[in-house]
Amino acid sequence: MKAVALTHYLPVENPDAFLDVELDKPVAQGRDILVAVKAVSINPVDTKVRAPKDTVEETPRVLGWDASGIVESVGPDVTLFKPGDEVYYAGDITRSGSNAEFQLVDERIVGTKPKCLGFAEAAALPLTTITAYEAFFDRLGIHRDGDNRGQSILIIGAGGGVGSIGIQLAKAAGLVVIATASRPETSDWVRELGADHVVNHREPMVEQVRALGFEHVDHIAIFNDMRHWETAVELIRPQGGIVTIDNTDQPMPMVNMKPKAATLHWEFMFTRAMFQTPDMIEQHKLLSYVAAEIDAGRIRTTLDTVLSPINAENIRKAHALIETGRARGKIVVESF
Repeated sequence: MKAVALTHYLPVENPDAFLDVELDKPVAQGRDILVAVKAVSINPVDTKVRAPKDTVEETPRVLGWDASGIVESVGPDVTLFKPGDEVYYAGDITRSGSNAEFQLVDERIVGTKPKCLGFAEAAALPLTTITAYEAFFDRLGIHRDGDNRGQSILIIGAGGGVGSIGIQLAKAAGLVVIATASRPETSDWVRELGADHVVNHREPMVEQVRALGFEHVDHIAIFNDMRHWETAVELIRPQGGIVTIDNTDQPMPMVNMKPKAATLHWEFMFTRAMFQTPDMIEQHKLLSYVAAEIDAGRIRTTLDTVLSPINAENIRKAHALIETGRARGKIVVESF
């Protein structure tokens, strides 16, 4: 099968950062399904894994953790899917990735693709959807179906992939969304997705949020980086919660969290698959729920840019776009 892989971890401008290779077609066993990949989405995790280092892979390594496609075959223990089903998923960071014609993935972390979307539109969604959904509903404990209607959430870094779907999930849950964006085009984008208010995260945010009439906010999601930590601590309400997806080596002073009895949550969407947690199937359920919401017209894809075909050159271009830090929505590479 065709695949895009790497053997050396090189800067994205190096034309050998990715290679077009031929690999053996895998065989589905156990609860795995074999998916014929039709489109893949590039995320910051891809660029972090590919970041320059001295490691050399003896066999080509396939990256990629966002895909849509068609089930080619299933393992003997599979009960959720059959050959011919259209699916979307983010996969497992400990296994071979989606930048290949065929990929093995555990059925419990796969969802039924939204019927109204093409493969490129669907591939834009899984990783960011799982991340935002788990951040809000599993980590912060927000009620998906509206029991927290009217509460406020500040989404820091709302114009990126996770924030773009996060705005929509928060609005569907009845929350008042304060989104951050720093450029006119991203400000327009987050408003288009349903944000009630927009503030600039490159300027002091405490004053901006309070000027909107919020002394504190009920929930905060940090979807870019932890340089905004002290701002989040200042703005979170007593007994509120902050969730973040960022790896950080920056100081995170906790002294002002204690008097508020505020909580900090980490979200990492690969946790369930990495550790084979007993509730691993929740990712199948949430992806299928979001697919139904999309088909009902209540949530939309966050696709912004499509490159074609899936080859080393276009995967490298997509990584370069992500590394600018200015991507709006999602970047997808489609078709072998």
